[in-house]
Amino acid sequence: MKSHNTSKSRKGTIGVETAIIMIAFVVVASVVAYVIINMGFFSAQKTKETIWRGVESASTSLELDGSIIGRADSNGNYIEFLIVPIRLSVGRTAVDLSNNSVVVSVIGSNFTITNLYKGINDTTGVTVEKIIEDLKGTNENEAWSVIYNSDGDKLLELNEKAYIIIKLDTATYQLKPYDRVTIEIRIGDGAALTVTCQMPPGFSPNEYVRLG
Repeated sequence: MKSHNTSKSRKGTIGVETAIIMIAFVVVASVVAYVIINMGFFSAQKTKETIWRGVESASTSLELDGSIIGRADSNGNYIEFLIVPIRLSVGRTAVDLSNNSVVVSVIGSNFTITNLYKGINDTTGVTVEKIIEDLKGTNENEAWSVIYNSDGDKLLELNEKAYIIIKLDTATYQLKPYDRVTIEIRIGDGAALTVTCQMPPGFSPNEYVRLG
């Protein structure tokens, strides 16, 4: 009789042990599955971030907002000013137009000028024409920007438009009829805005001409 009870007790013990082992397997399997799923989500997120960074670095935060305009010098021999209208690209965050974050370069047929940018002219009431009037005739190579519809800061934001005004020293750097020029505007992040245009067949003194 005692032997019979001992056998039943052992069977009950074995059953409990088996159940504990099975529960342990289930718990371990759940933990492993959780880790694998999390790793999958982590990898997918990292892949998404990598793709997004690649897209950002390959695209520019700026885009043209109209035609590039050239202004001839007082003798009508060369283009002295280049005026580039820009705006914020769709879906991009505001761009700082302070002189610490922007690099403007001009590449002509037989010259290259880098680091022209001096900053944003945020003087009250300033216009493209006023900047040109202040700079014309000087022996300088420089570029300034002005923001229209600005809220008073140095950021180019949605619904704002900026002009980059580039002044060339025509005694040294000359854009003559039929010459081609490339303008590169690079900000801190993303690709540079690069545009190429050609000078018209001829121009008159102080004339504004559309370059493309």
